[in-house]
Amino acid sequence: MCGVVGIAGKSPVNQMLFDALTMLQHRGQDAAGIVTCHEGRLFLRKDNGMVRDVFHTRHMRALLGNYGIGHVRYPTAGSSSSAEAQPFYVNSPYGITLAHNGNLTNAEEIHDDLFKTDLRHMNTDSDSEVLLNVFAHEMQKNGKLNPAAEDIFQVVTRVHERCKGAYGVVAMITGHGLVGFRDPNGIRPLIYGSRETEQGMEYIIASESVAITALGFKVERDIEPGEAIFITSEGEMFTKQCAENPEYRPCIFEYVYFARPDAIIDGISVYKARLKMGEKLAYKISREWGEEHDIDVVIPIPDTSRTSALELANILGVKFREGFMKNRYIGRTFIMPGQQQREKSVRQKLNPVELEFKGKNVLLVDDSIVRGTTCNEIIQMARDAGAKKVFFASAAPMVKYPNVYGIDMPAKDELIASGRSVEEIREIIGADRLIFQDLEDLKGAVRTSKVPALQEFDCSVFDGVYVAGGIDAAYLDELERKRNDSAKKAVGGYIDVNIDAASVDLTGVKEE
Repeated sequence: MCGVVGIAGKSPVNQMLFDALTMLQHRGQDAAGIVTCHEGRLFLRKDNGMVRDVFHTRHMRALLGNYGIGHVRYPTAGSSSSAEAQPFYVNSPYGITLAHNGNLTNAEEIHDDLFKTDLRHMNTDSDSEVLLNVFAHEMQKNGKLNPAAEDIFQVVTRVHERCKGAYGVVAMITGHGLVGFRDPNGIRPLIYGSRETEQGMEYIIASESVAITALGFKVERDIEPGEAIFITSEGEMFTKQCAENPEYRPCIFEYVYFARPDAIIDGISVYKARLKMGEKLAYKISREWGEEHDIDVVIPIPDTSRTSALELANILGVKFREGFMKNRYIGRTFIMPGQQQREKSVRQKLNPVELEFKGKNVLLVDDSIVRGTTCNEIIQMARDAGAKKVFFASAAPMVKYPNVYGIDMPAKDELIASGRSVEEIREIIGADRLIFQDLEDLKGAVRTSKVPALQEFDCSVFDGVYVAGGIDAAYLDELERKRNDSAKKAVGGYIDVNIDAASVDLTGVKEE
């Protein structure tokens, strides 16, 4: 999962890009990058780390220009070295930079074609660099010295034809303008906004609406599945549907976990969706555990589950309390490669407030259960704090399948729900009771009458149906080989990474 932003401004955009990436920091804490364009020259800064650590005053001053794109990353394919921090750049044609959120499921196949047929060289294992080279190659084939909007849209159509999987993309064509486009299923989010200034209209494209509103732009609308937007260097804006058979199938896990609660994605409030998740889960508890459920207090696992847990407590008529205090300087545990490291991290990340546990029957609510290792630790922490009974509720259904569209969920055999019943999972995590959201209830929580076109979602981690197609057992076996803990440790994992600044010698690009 990553966050992308592109801005076509009438004044320097370096600070706006920095602020937008800060608003998207929750989508990736592994690396950050910004590239800007001034008088036909590109200025690039990217490195491993959080936004605030990558960009210092000297870097910001060097990012000149009124157009630019930015990216925050956590790695899902390739390695986590600083060489794979985005945006990526190719010199020919024009000089194109690109930032990508998602994952191409046919990246290896395209990589071979690009090398053997299209005669293009790639320097990393990143699928984002593959996507950039496909886009650049199709632009080269177009052969226009000054490409018009229609030329750009034809290129995006050919990208859709070649690339399978999920992608929300912003790209900058040096001297010609800013491009944004979304995969034909709309799996990954992309939205744009505008604002009027004394110098003229400015535009922004981003992964989430929060990056748009925080900068004082007006949200225009989500970019539709398969659609592209092009803002010329003169500030004219064009849009066109570029996919042959687009379908609305956004990733439902965006609403469960990844997106900020104040975001609006595809016209749906993430906050309201999470409220409804808690409501539907409460009704299921009432049905299955009965009205005499003996829950004394509902406690969320910070932070994502807080909204669902609050509504669940209201429906059940029991107290809602904050029982865990969170250390915000510990990373997300499910992307850490070693189980021992994850367990240690949970203890550092959360600290129980003992008075909320002592002598009580506690219902802990989390957004989802992936490996189950953090659940086990948290339940034990609750018992150590004096809880009489510890129940556990997941606002999402059982995660049974790996994600192939940009979320680095572990290999299938490392998913606790893979091949296990609810009772077996309950015994493993050590809860007195365990309950999961039903998939149809989750879909019902996200659907809204305000967006009638959006009825179905990519729910592949729950049901194993991969909406973009092309996923078979061989693909999943190879994915498991690359994603399991032992494989990550063999290549240094996502913890032991090169933290030196990216050192790239590219014609026409100045890296500060």
